[in-house]
Amino acid sequence: MLPLIAVAGRIGARGKVSRIEVSFAGRRYLDAVIRAGGEPVTLAPRALSDEDAAQILGRFDGLLLMGGSDVDPAMYGQEPHPRTYGVDRRNDEFEAALCRAAARIGLPTLAICRGMQVANVAFGGSLHQHLADVEVPFQVAHGPHGFPSPLEGVEHPIEIAPGSLLTKALNGYDVPPAISYHHQAVDRLGSGFTATAWAADAHVEAMERGDGWFVCLQWHPEDTAHNDPAQQRIYDAFVEQARTERD
Repeated sequence: MLPLIAVAGRIGARGKVSRIEVSFAGRRYLDAVIRAGGEPVTLAPRALSDEDAAQILGRFDGLLLMGGSDVDPAMYGQEPHPRTYGVDRRNDEFEAALCRAAARIGLPTLAICRGMQVANVAFGGSLHQHLADVEVPFQVAHGPHGFPSPLEGVEHPIEIAPGSLLTKALNGYDVPPAISYHHQAVDRLGSGFTATAWAADAHVEAMERGDGWFVCLQWHPEDTAHNDPAQQRIYDAFVEQARTERD
């Protein structure tokens, strides 16, 4: 039986694909899970207590959180920056409850881009709301010009901590470039997290929890995983861990 991977769905506005509001998951995420041998199941966003979230996730073998728009800054005690966009507190609270529940029950979890930011906030961390405002020794482009835009993400090198879950996931592959599409990043780490990868400007590109297989990436491996084995290996390792812990 294929490992069942819960994908935290997202609320979307009605449009060309539907005359009513939709719940959705991005195709690249689903495809990466399928290539890894998992069966993705999209969870419809709703108001959940942490207890409710734990009961739902108890039926699954892993949890995947996608990228997307910005987390409500009120969740980490800040006012919104002028460039903060797309905030929907319903999505934020739904995904945060899933993160806390997954950590509590030891469910293998992979959190991508916004998913990493939600996870950090869910455990009391904070975010840099707009990287262009952060003083660093030199700037690294973390998103395309005019972000947010319909353009693809930009590539930049990263450094990964030896011995980390991420290093083990790559299983001997060279460290791939980060495919970045974001203007925010982790500032203060949430409780239980350790930074395990960094960009050249010292912004955190990955973090992990010490109490299970819980890996968060600021970049998008699924964007190029269809033709880059190193990026696909991250999804492979996630699904392998889900299968191992289930069996």
